Amino acid sequence: MPETLVIEERLVKEILEMKDVIPAVEAAFRERGNGNVEMPPKMYIMYPKGDLRVMPAYLKGLGQTGLKAVTVFPNNPKEKNIPTVLATVILIDAESGAPLAVMGGSWLTAMRTGAAGAIAAKYLAKKGASKIAFIGTGIQAHTQLMAHKEVMKIEKVYAVDANAESAKRFVEFAKSLGLEAEVADGEGACKNADVVVTTTPVHQPIVKNEWIRPGTHINAIGADAPGKQELDQEIIRRAKVVIDDWEQASHSGEINVPVSKGIMTREKVAAELGDIVAGKKKGRESDSDITVFDSTGLGIQDIATATLVLEKARKDGKGIKVGLATA
Repeated sequence: MPETLVIEERLVKEILEMKDVIPAVEAAFRERGNGNVEMPPKMYIMYPKGDLRVMPAYLKGLGQTGLKAVTVFPNNPKEKNIPTVLATVILIDAESGAPLAVMGGSWLTAMRTGAAGAIAAKYLAKKGASKIAFIGTGIQAHTQLMAHKEVMKIEKVYAVDANAESAKRFVEFAKSLGLEAEVADGEGACKNADVVVTTTPVHQPIVKNEWIRPGTHINAIGADAPGKQELDQEIIRRAKVVIDDWEQASHSGEINVPVSKGIMTREKVAAELGDIVAGKKKGRESDSDITVFDSTGLGIQDIATATLVLEKARKDGKGIKVGLATA
């Protein structure tokens, strides 16, 4: 029985680099578009103070499989001084079923989600897009910026957050990456940006229709549960909407509320991102298109990124080997 490599969260953060995560996640989306994956929708268990999500996936063409278990407990920072989102990824040998690795999945989740947003911008933002607005400036905004910097020549970053200190910290982070950045209000940021990234947990739209001009691309990242919604539904009416997965997006993504109201249907969705990456459907077709990517997060993103972590950990001799499946 092969040994299992245990990789702590701190090592995952040390190992992962965005320049490597983006191509790994893009390959996963391509496999999805080519029909080479098995991936049931997220399974949820609800608790009084949070929820558990289980996300299994199998990338057949790449021989990668496993699952992520992730919890979301919003009161954790105040009540327990631990993060809201906690995740663990298990990689499985597709030939034997043996556990290859168990690793921290929280930073991995932030990185692969950032990568997905950048991949969407690569295919959906207009050519020459250089100004980017962030609505919400928490940790997910940080990895989104890291990833977008890999696929865009960013000239200006706008930071929008109800928490002024968070917005200021984000501006300093952007400047540490060598980017020009400033704190802005939502209207000004959206009207000036070529790409808008939303990463908030709100249940009422905070991005207004009149703020979004033709040619804008929006990465809607924050909605991850029924009832959550960051964008004015009129934006959804106007936009070319691209999703990562219909079952998840219609249940808990940015389009879940428009779907429940009959504003959005499956037929009105322009494409899944995997189909665009695989070349089966077109991305942006006009500089005047408004495009929206509804990102709910897929298990294939986790497995592709975790495989990257495992390969690098093995190469560098990192992690702890244990006989997890042996008697």
